[in-house]
Amino acid sequence: MAAPSTASRSSSSTQNLEVQTQLKLLNKPAVKSIRSPDGDIIDCIELAHQPAFDHPLFKDHKIQMAPNFHPERAVAESKVSSKTKPKITQLWHLNGRCPEGTIPVRRTKEDDLLRASSIKAFGKKRHRSIPQPRSADPDLISQSGHQHAIAYVDGDEFYGAKATINVWEPKIQQPNEFSLSQIWILGGAFGEDLNSIEAGWQVSPDLYGDNHTRLFTYWTSDAYQATGCYNLLCSGFIQINNEIAMGASIYPISGYHNSQYDISLLVWKDPTEGNWWLQFGNKYVLGYWPAFLFSYLSDSASMIEWGGEVVNSESDGQHTSTQMGSGHFPGEGFGKASYFKNIEIVDGSNNLRVPKGLATFTEQSNCYDVQTGKGGNWGNYFYYGGPGRNPNCP
Repeated sequence: MAAPSTASRSSSSTQNLEVQTQLKLLNKPAVKSIRSPDGDIIDCIELAHQPAFDHPLFKDHKIQMAPNFHPERAVAESKVSSKTKPKITQLWHLNGRCPEGTIPVRRTKEDDLLRASSIKAFGKKRHRSIPQPRSADPDLISQSGHQHAIAYVDGDEFYGAKATINVWEPKIQQPNEFSLSQIWILGGAFGEDLNSIEAGWQVSPDLYGDNHTRLFTYWTSDAYQATGCYNLLCSGFIQINNEIAMGASIYPISGYHNSQYDISLLVWKDPTEGNWWLQFGNKYVLGYWPAFLFSYLSDSASMIEWGGEVVNSESDGQHTSTQMGSGHFPGEGFGKASYFKNIEIVDGSNNLRVPKGLATFTEQSNCYDVQTGKGGNWGNYFYYGGPGRNPNCP
């Protein structure tokens, strides 16, 4: 067998150097490290050493350790429920916790970087992966191979959104596909300058190297072109919480005809500082996206979306069998189909309100669908999802 050429050895050593440099940048020195049962390593790093502060814009940034205001009613809820033990947590908690003054960060491994199409692309969504319900041309919407089943509101000024999201572990057909369920906070046009803040759960073999369901965040200020990333994989989101790790596995998850688990997420804009805050459950304020990251969202959002997204790569010329939500259609209902409940928006007076004129959108309802409802202690809700490929979705 011929020996590798000098050129190929040189390109592989260049790549290796790039990988090691990037790992050093992402993985900060840890005060303590915890090995999670799913194979993750969670590093407890000092608050001021987190990746956000690598960016020159953050050099003189003073960390805001708490929001000045919560949306009205969310505070009352927190007070009532902070005594109760949270129903849902993260797998790494079984093996330890991070001390005060640190934040938990999922360690990036060499394999994680090598799975990405390039080191620059690691931790980023591909361009044009946002549902555009008002687009007249369906080809334009699905040309990126992304499919959605969402509820949405637009045509107003929004200052946040909330929902309780049922957590599942959908099956993914190809490693380069993903399935997620999230809230989108959107500002600007769906062109080159879209601002987006996103939070939810996802299964993404490419990003994480497995099929576990993980908590995630995302942001971009230029329609996924040069800015933004998942979790803490670039400068952006500033975490203040020492209990919840971005990108870590959620535990436990729902089963078909079995126990159901959900997570509550609230994103809102601090009326005084202008930063966008994220709360997980009723007790964990995780951190914030500084207002200066954005153009449109430094003022307000013009559209809110809730729902599911998958990648359909049609690798064998057929629709993917990657599941959305539970992998079952909305018509199956509770215990079988995935749901979002208690859907609310934050208005200009910093109040949580029921969204007016909630609409739905899906590219191919016989692959993935969405059905809304309202009533009782679920408030405004919808079931969503589906199996992907089936006799009606070839």
